[in-house]
Parts: sequence; C-alpha cells; structure tokens
Amino acid sequence: MNQDTLRRFQHSHNFVRYSKKNERQVWIVLVITAVTMVAEIVAGTWYGSMALLADGWHMSTHMVAFGITLFAWRYAMAKKEDPTFSFSTGKVSVLAAYSSAIFLIIVAVMMVVESITRFISPHEIAFNQALIVAAIGLLVNFVSALLLHHDHNGDDDQQTMNASEEGLNAHPHGKDHNHQAAYLHVLADALTSLAAIAALLAGKWLGWNWMDPMMGVVGGIIIFIWAKKLIKETSIILLDHSLSAEITDKIIEKLEENSSDKVVDFHAWKVSADDYAIIIGLVSEDPKSPEYYKAKLEAFWQLKHITIEVNPVD
Repeated sequence: MNQDTLRRFQHSHNFVRYSKKNERQVWIVLVITAVTMVAEIVAGTWYGSMALLADGWHMSTHMVAFGITLFAWRYAMAKKEDPTFSFSTGKVSVLAAYSSAIFLIIVAVMMVVESITRFISPHEIAFNQALIVAAIGLLVNFVSALLLHHDHNGDDDQQTMNASEEGLNAHPHGKDHNHQAAYLHVLADALTSLAAIAALLAGKWLGWNWMDPMMGVVGGIIIFIWAKKLIKETSIILLDHSLSAEITDKIIEKLEENSSDKVVDFHAWKVSADDYAIIIGLVSEDPKSPEYYKAKLEAFWQLKHITIEVNPVD
C-alpha cells in the first residue's frame, strides 16, 4: 500500500496553540509588571497602605501567571511531537492555568487575613506618596492591557488553529486562551489599582481610613472569585469533561438521520481547551463505512479526532 493512500487516513494529533507575537507581548508585560510590583509592595510597606500592598500582591500573582504562561508555551512547543503524549501537549497550558489559580487563592486568603489585622490594628498611611505609586500602577496596567488586547485569531505565526465550542457551524479558528488569560489578569489588576486609589482618596479627603483595609478585603475577594472560576473552567478539561448535552444530542440526531442507524455508545473528551476526541458505537440494519458517518460530522469543528465503530444487525 503506498504512502499517499495511508496519509488519507492519518491526521495530526497536534493541538498546541502558540503565537510568537503573543509571547513577545507577554514578555514585555512581565518585565513591566515585575518593576511595578516591587515599587508598590515597597511603597505600601513604607507608607502603611494596605490597599497599595494588596495591589502589589495582586500584581505579583499576575507576574507568576505570566511566567507560567510563557513556560507552558515553550514546553508545549518543545514536546508537541513527543509520542508519549497521546494527543500532543494541548493541555499543558490548561494545567498551567489550573496551577496559577491555586496560587491565586492562597494569595487572596493572605490578603484578606492581613486586611483584617489592619482593621484591628490600624497603621498610619502616607496618602500622597501612596497615591502617586498607585497611579503609576494603574498606568502600567493600562499600557499592559493595550499591549495584550488585540485580535489574535488571524496571527500569521499562529502554529495551530483550533475550534470554538459553539457546535454546528462553529468557526474553525479558535482563540489563544493562554494569551487571553494573561489579558484577563491585567484587567483584574487594573480593577484592584482603581480600588486602591479610591480607598486612598477616601482616607485623604474624608478621613475614612477604614476604606484602605476594606479595599484589601475587596481585592482578595475579587482574586478568589476569579481564581474559583478559572479552576472550574480548567478542571473540567483536565478531568475529560464531555460535550454539552445540547451538542451531544445534535451529533446523535445527525448520525441517526437514517432510521436504521442507532448510536449505542458515545464518549467525548477534551484534548485541549477547545478540541474534542470522540468515540462512537453504531448499530445499523444497512451499515455504511465509518468514513460515511464521519462525513456527517464535518460541520462540528470542535471534533478533531473521531473514531466510529459500525456493527451490522439483522
């Protein structure tokens, strides 16, 4: 049998999503974030502002997240052809995001505990100096958001274009969720910076010094909610969560268009953030080839690896 015939029945198992442009942008944001983080933590400690400290700690979690993002990209690309990974390394960035979320929860708890101690034992705050540093932090977040905010679906150097989860007639080009997560980190940090500035202004103009530790609590809660959502989104991928009931029903309905064809076994699981592998067992009184049934599923762009078993029955 010649190689051309064999290639017709073979397909890629590479589900890695990577862009050099995205990586360069995250490196720039990582450096900017590191410098600002050190400035805010030092200033918050020196000037006694819990809100500023909270913003610095929050920024440190994003710095760690950016580092994990960069490592995940590099590792996934280095191992994408490694046969020890059955479906390539598409889940590496998902595991990285899950680990980042665990770290975020730990930091959120630390922020809330420290803020509560500031309620009990208030510290003197140097409002003017703290406001200057907080404003610089907000400016850094704004610049970082501009760097990361772009439509990366059409990057020329995108190595693999994957699918969305919208089901039938979904667009075949997916987003780089690793890059998108970095962008969301920056947005969350910008919100915390705004909260810090609001707390400092309230303390300076209205004498509401309690607003400073209160914003520390608010920042911790924001981080916790974001991390909880991230854990939920990534864990269902790592635990091989199936397709939604709605899309599953559409797939079965498509396969059973002929009344003699019945689906008796159905398994789908994620092999990356957006892509699914699927195994289907069919029985039929008038069986066709597996390729016939696979052709019926071409509109479901999220199905990247389809295995169909056809069993004839009387």
